[in-house]
Amino acid sequence: MPDVFNWQIGRNMAYEYEANRPQRQVAWVFDTNKCIACQTCTISCKQTWTWGQGQEYMLWNNVETKPYGFFPTGWDVRLLQMLGPGGWKDGIYQGKTVFESATSDERVKGWQPESEHWAYPNVGEDEPAGATDRGTYVPSIPHDVWFFYLARICNHCTYPACLAACPRQAIYKRPEDGIVLVDQARCRGYQECVTACPYKKVMFNNVSGTSEKCIGCYPKIEQGEQTQCVTSCIGRIRFAGFISAPGKVDEKNPIDYLVKVRKVALPLYPQSGTEPNVYYIPPIHAPLPFLRQMFGDGVDAAIETYKKTKDDPSLLGLQMLMGATPKIIHQFKVEKETAYGYDADGKELVNVPLREPTFIRKYFDDANNVYLHNIT
Repeated sequence: MPDVFNWQIGRNMAYEYEANRPQRQVAWVFDTNKCIACQTCTISCKQTWTWGQGQEYMLWNNVETKPYGFFPTGWDVRLLQMLGPGGWKDGIYQGKTVFESATSDERVKGWQPESEHWAYPNVGEDEPAGATDRGTYVPSIPHDVWFFYLARICNHCTYPACLAACPRQAIYKRPEDGIVLVDQARCRGYQECVTACPYKKVMFNNVSGTSEKCIGCYPKIEQGEQTQCVTSCIGRIRFAGFISAPGKVDEKNPIDYLVKVRKVALPLYPQSGTEPNVYYIPPIHAPLPFLRQMFGDGVDAAIETYKKTKDDPSLLGLQMLMGATPKIIHQFKVEKETAYGYDADGKELVNVPLREPTFIRKYFDDANNVYLHNIT
């Protein structure tokens, strides 16, 4: 296998093909602290892309409750079991990726879900970990009793396991934006991609006999629009944009700023080796050991940075810009208590105040001889 550099695990690794990064790479940031699991994103995606025959069970976007929620059932537990122990040292992952742990008769280490694994998308919903006495106040962070919501889409990985595993070369990564797609004409339904994907975001259509997956809403991306799951999110937890190549950073780019400058957004299970391009701001109230195995060894610093958002104008400004426009924000700035977002041509798309103004209502309106407060 060729040797490629994976910046998320801090080292070179084995991969089926030579490194061939796209001209620009689409990426997302999800803030888990804001998600309320309303499933608006799930339904929006479902109604847009997976309403056809054979797609009834498919949720290209789903929101699951951690630690006991999965779709398909047990997807990440099985991933961790396959990879085995593998810690971090000085930002470098010491274990094996899904490519390096593969046996001689497989390209990628993986597992094939059964039909029942796809049958319970809401398993574990709102089910907490830990226990406490009734009526107990839980003031500590992280909490003794906790859960959080994890919104998931295809990661449109830099080194897709689905692409590496496909014997038909039916899966490809678009050079213009890095979106990973399945060529339906070439696919023969071998399902090697379903087996290989560590995140189980490739799904098999029993009617058409081909594999299908999230297409990154590429018709919207091509028009400079953020994806359907982003624009429909009522919690405003999401950003869609583009991330700079390894070794390059644009501090005015919202994705770069959150991922590379402030390092407050982290990849999901980076130890898989796929270099996923969906990044998560980790929940501040969940146990750190659990979060470290999920997001890597940058969790501690990311949470501390996030906690100081209210005193950090740039970080606060980006939080306010989330969900403020359906257009892709390529550049941003914060100036005089206002956050500004700009398109690829430098045209202003939106501006929002960092703090909503406060108006104090008078107790009594002399002009109209009426009380403006409840006096009962």
